[in-house]
Amino acid sequence: MAFPHLQQPSFLLASLKADSINKPFAQRCQDLVKVIEDFPAKELHTIFPWLVESIFGSLDGVLVGWNLRSLHGRMSPVEYSIAMEFLDPGGPMMKLVYKLQAEDYKFDFPVTFLPGPVKASIQERVLPDSPLYHNKVQFPPTGGLGLNLALNPFEYYMFFFALSLITQKPLPGALHIRTSDCAYFILVDRYLSWFLPTEGSVLPPLSSSPGGPSPSPAPRTPAVPFASYGLHHTSLLKRHVSHQTSVNADPASHEIWRSETLLQVFVEMWLHHYSLEMYQKMQSPHAKLEVLHYRLSVSSALHSPAQPSLQALHAYQESFTPTEEHVLVVRLLLKHLHAFSNSLKPEQVSPSAHSHATSPLEEFKRAAVPRFVQQKLYLFLQHCFGHWPLDASFRAVLEMWLSYLQPWRYAPEKQAQSSDCQPRCVSDRWAPFVQENLLMYTKLFVGFLSRALRTDLVSPKNALMVFRVAKVFAQPNLAEMIQKGEQLFLEPELVIPHRQHRLFTAPPFTGSFLSSWPPAVTDTSFKVKSHVYSLEGQDCKYTPMFGPEVRTLVLRLAQLITQAKQTAKSISDQCGESTAGRPFLSWLGFCSTDTNGCYPANDLDEMGQDSVRKTDEYLEKALEYLCQMFRLSEAQLARLALAAGTTRDENGKKQLPDCIVGEDGLILTPLGRYQIINGLRRFDIEYQGDSELQPIRSYEIASLVRMLFRLSSAINHRFAGQMAALCSRADFLGSFCRYHLTEPGLASRHLLSPVARGYAASRARGPRLSLRFLGSYRTLLSLLLAFFVASLFRIGPLPCALLLMLGYLLYAVAMTLLTERSKLHQL
Repeated sequence: MAFPHLQQPSFLLASLKADSINKPFAQRCQDLVKVIEDFPAKELHTIFPWLVESIFGSLDGVLVGWNLRSLHGRMSPVEYSIAMEFLDPGGPMMKLVYKLQAEDYKFDFPVTFLPGPVKASIQERVLPDSPLYHNKVQFPPTGGLGLNLALNPFEYYMFFFALSLITQKPLPGALHIRTSDCAYFILVDRYLSWFLPTEGSVLPPLSSSPGGPSPSPAPRTPAVPFASYGLHHTSLLKRHVSHQTSVNADPASHEIWRSETLLQVFVEMWLHHYSLEMYQKMQSPHAKLEVLHYRLSVSSALHSPAQPSLQALHAYQESFTPTEEHVLVVRLLLKHLHAFSNSLKPEQVSPSAHSHATSPLEEFKRAAVPRFVQQKLYLFLQHCFGHWPLDASFRAVLEMWLSYLQPWRYAPEKQAQSSDCQPRCVSDRWAPFVQENLLMYTKLFVGFLSRALRTDLVSPKNALMVFRVAKVFAQPNLAEMIQKGEQLFLEPELVIPHRQHRLFTAPPFTGSFLSSWPPAVTDTSFKVKSHVYSLEGQDCKYTPMFGPEVRTLVLRLAQLITQAKQTAKSISDQCGESTAGRPFLSWLGFCSTDTNGCYPANDLDEMGQDSVRKTDEYLEKALEYLCQMFRLSEAQLARLALAAGTTRDENGKKQLPDCIVGEDGLILTPLGRYQIINGLRRFDIEYQGDSELQPIRSYEIASLVRMLFRLSSAINHRFAGQMAALCSRADFLGSFCRYHLTEPGLASRHLLSPVARGYAASRARGPRLSLRFLGSYRTLLSLLLAFFVASLFRIGPLPCALLLMLGYLLYAVAMTLLTERSKLHQL
């Protein structure tokens, strides 16, 4: 697409909009590359907002854009490769961003599309607790609505990129695409690897301008006074750069702001979603006091009063449930941050290694996780643990949590482990991380216990989740480090007098990332207390993970695991017996069919016997790991098994539910009801009513069964006297008629219900004919099969029918003689 060099920007934007409708995707991208190369920043800045929205979609979700979350390399290889090349961190789109960045252009971003807590905080005229928003809020001259953030091009691009994960819903046809294979997920991985490198420094921007790399964005003066969560400090980055000469300056010192911005945007957009209660709990008393002071003394000086508090805080109460795709992308971020932080050299890890010559990138590696991620991730995980459905999709949240808890898995010295070896001992060098993230281990573990106690552990997917958590927490030396962290937190304050005047508040999150990072605190106990109080508040009530309350929950979980193991085995045995005990002749209709069935279907029925074995293996190992962590003895496990009612008879058969004998028969005890509800035991239930009035089965022809019932009822009514007389005879004819005209085994049935016993006694059933067996598909199929086999031997239908009747007559005579002989032996 050729454009005149001096054409108006409005015409350029109009031409690109027209091309986006008329031209194919590949041609549009080629034209965009040429426009970015040929046009100056003065003309490109007008098309930049439209281009970003056309790629990532609109913030309200109406425009889909390129739909990167549904773009897959195997389904659309051409579009996928073109989009990835265009949006690559070293590609044309990022070159456009740097081109505009060098000219210090600003773009307005509506505050209404920010996460709920951030939006309501800004509408309350309170600066959010992130340096990302400092000096960027723009108020309209006529009122408090329509607030905007003035963002530089890199920030504007990353805001749209991060928010598209939440605002853009995938198309229905893309639900089967794996998240890790879509273009969006791979782009997140590329951006993280580019701007948060584990090796080397951050690459400088690709800029064609002779001035070199674009400078860091200059601070601006806020247009309206703001209440802040802390004091503004001089940027450590600027202090570091000023102490170096231009010849020896590290290139990362000029570009570290891009890494800082990227991480802040991802954390703010993906993790800053939680309820009003959590938001209020995370605020420090100092911040609340500043907000109150601002409302009393500052609001009258503004052009218009601030938005009412209740109206602004209503945004917090909007329900937000992250999707599984959202959680998987956050897990990718956490895994990369661990690798990024662990890429520090050993001599740079200790605080004593801080020096005047330490590069900003190394400072960023050391502070990225505790400074930006820890608090919001804790609240995000708490929200997920409390609001996620009790189903197998929770596995995504679980793996994200476990990935954060194990930074040693992403350390450079991590050794490959074989599947059959014991888990490697967690090194003591990770004790500070465990202690400074104590609530991530302890309180969230208690939250998982409460979820596990409400799930069906017979399901293989739920059993796997319990196994995964138990396996991670049972790693050698990890439980000891958690216990040591709890001891440090519970240590009395009176032991060390100089601690009494300290305030346990979160470090201020103001200014640039490297703004006056607090000096290292050598008191380990104070670090742990500061971590807990900054996340839970000064008045938090801490429940020790190895205390009696949590131990009681673990014992309940161990009991449920024991019950689930027995239930899974019972389901497997019951279904196996019902399948093995059904011979081929019963399918043909010559034997009675069991209509009672087995246990209700669940995941085990769908996945087969191998799933039963896996479930039992997961639960067995999970129970073993829990016993290791909480030092449960064999005697305690034996008592749990006894309380669960999972003991067996000597012959290995299942016992009846726990009952007592009363005046009207068996009465279930509370333990018996518990055993039935959880599927541990059951009664052998048989149909006790009129066999002619049973519900029509799936293997019967409904219309034929109803017709045969009317025919047999008419015959029984017409010849009732004659049939009764024949059955009362004492000779062979009487025995033969009794075998066919009375229900076999009716007298031997055990009616356990006193109501059913009274009903059966009041209802006398005489001899009668039943033709219902002719309405079964199996009976008709067997007859057709017999006629087909007879036709092969050149036997016609009539002779075949006579032979079948003769064969059945001989069979009936034999069965009559055997029945009479068994009655004589019983007498």
